[in-house]
Amino acid sequence: MGIIAKPIGYLLMLIYKLVGNYGISLIILTVIVKLVLYPLYAKQIKSTANMSEMSEKAQEIQRRYANDKEKQNEEMQKLYSEAGFNPMSGCLPMLIQFPIIMGLFALLRNPMKYMPTSNTMMFANHESFLWIKDLAQPDLWILPIAAGLATFFAFSMNSAMTQQPGASAGQAKAMNAIMKYFFPLSILWLARSYPAGLAIYWAGGQFMQIFFNLRMNKVRDKMNEEKEHKKLIQRAEKELARKKRARMKGSY
Repeated sequence: MGIIAKPIGYLLMLIYKLVGNYGISLIILTVIVKLVLYPLYAKQIKSTANMSEMSEKAQEIQRRYANDKEKQNEEMQKLYSEAGFNPMSGCLPMLIQFPIIMGLFALLRNPMKYMPTSNTMMFANHESFLWIKDLAQPDLWILPIAAGLATFFAFSMNSAMTQQPGASAGQAKAMNAIMKYFFPLSILWLARSYPAGLAIYWAGGQFMQIFFNLRMNKVRDKMNEEKEHKKLIQRAEKELARKKRARMKGSY
């Protein structure tokens, strides 16, 4: 993770030199990282929205050609090609984000390992911030609870946006229900043992994620409205074509 942690460590040091407060530097770093990752997140959500529409059509093809796998694969490829849809596009952003997140965790757990040796930064992570006396030590309650609650709401909203229709929807719903509570509780427990600086990053990032989710909900609603509008136009065009054919037959 050093390949990712070291550049971010230099960025953290630069921010600290500008603001002179390690806690505020962590908050600014959190904002920068989340804003950099936002386009990937937005792409993932948009791809998921398209996947929902593709899923319905794909299930129809699977039912129609259940006994002909070759024809089924051919029709699936045709469906994706006509829609310009890549079924793996929703996974790629998450794969890119994962090493960045792991690099950040490595940096904030052991900042001096990934930042240049500097008298200025030697004791920066031991500074106090708000009620926290030492950012290198765990905060036992306030930050962990904030991190757990923010994770709960962010995860719940994200699960609702990425839920997929299909035969396994019941299983996916049950798994999401388990994770909805287990994951935030795990974050709360881990935040009580990790340095407070790391908890600040995670809690701040999850609060930002909530606002990102609210924004993407509006984007998804707009996409759905455009799809419905397109369907109405297509229905109207089909109806006009049908009436035109009927008039032509009546004129003969």
